[in-house]
Amino acid sequence: MTTRSRILIAILLMLCCGLPAVAQSDPILAQYWAVPTYYNPGATGSTDYIRIRGAARLQWLGIENAPKSFLGVADSPFKLLGRRWGAGVTVTQESLGLFSNLHLGAQLATGFKAFKGTITIGLQAAYYNSRFRSTDIYIPDGDDFHDSNDTALPDKDLSGNAPDFSLGLWYSHKLFNVGISARHLLQPKVKLFAEGDKTSETHDYETELRRTFYFMADSNIELKNTLFTLQPSVLVYTDASTFGADITARAMYNRMFSAGVAYRWNQGVSIMLGVELKDFILGYAYDIPTNAIAKGSSGSHELVAGYRFKLDFSGKNKNRHRSIRIM
Repeated sequence: MTTRSRILIAILLMLCCGLPAVAQSDPILAQYWAVPTYYNPGATGSTDYIRIRGAARLQWLGIENAPKSFLGVADSPFKLLGRRWGAGVTVTQESLGLFSNLHLGAQLATGFKAFKGTITIGLQAAYYNSRFRSTDIYIPDGDDFHDSNDTALPDKDLSGNAPDFSLGLWYSHKLFNVGISARHLLQPKVKLFAEGDKTSETHDYETELRRTFYFMADSNIELKNTLFTLQPSVLVYTDASTFGADITARAMYNRMFSAGVAYRWNQGVSIMLGVELKDFILGYAYDIPTNAIAKGSSGSHELVAGYRFKLDFSGKNKNRHRSIRIM
């Protein structure tokens, strides 16, 4: 068995040996394929482009305090000591009811040629901060199930932070990409304190980042004698307790305009439209719920925008000009 094979097996064991968790903790974009490095640090630097992309998702419109997510990602390949590397950053801010969470990550990846493609191994180290607006807790008078004087309820806003780590494998081929990753690998628990006060409280409050496993794959299939390209993709995710999957079918015309539909397992369907103008991309998705959420929400809106520019790794300056004096 080669050294590379041993390394791959060790990483796969690390990705798959997590303890059971109980909830999904990451925002899942309908246009997940546009931000692969968010879900898998192994995708960092996997193209010859510097990529900068941002997304905003307003979920379950019509429901008060529904989730709102904003994220930004950027990654770039570079060469060091004769080896190709990838570096990236991720920023996520989300509001979930009375919770406000901030996640800042730095990524580093490297890879090697294999199976007519490239296998990349990526690691993300991150800072996570969570805030709980205790002062916004509202319990109506006459509530038979909750007591506004319950001493277990905090009477001050709480906050806490913790380090976080993620790991991923990514395989790039000229025809497709596929990857597996584990976000929040150590499943950090965040102890919450009254803001401005790090002393112990009568009651301990904490939140947790659930370890979540992801499988992602996508492909570009050019239809002969047409200007159309089919772009199927899939995202499967689980925290060892719950399961989710997005299955997406998109078509691009003339490498500029795209449209597609997606099905989210037991949750709903999405309609997508997009445009690519040179190195700029813009995409919109509208989610239509098909579960019980449909009784209180008209759906979710999502916007993705980005820019990229290509780097030259040929080692030659293609823009050299001869001196006029010696032409």
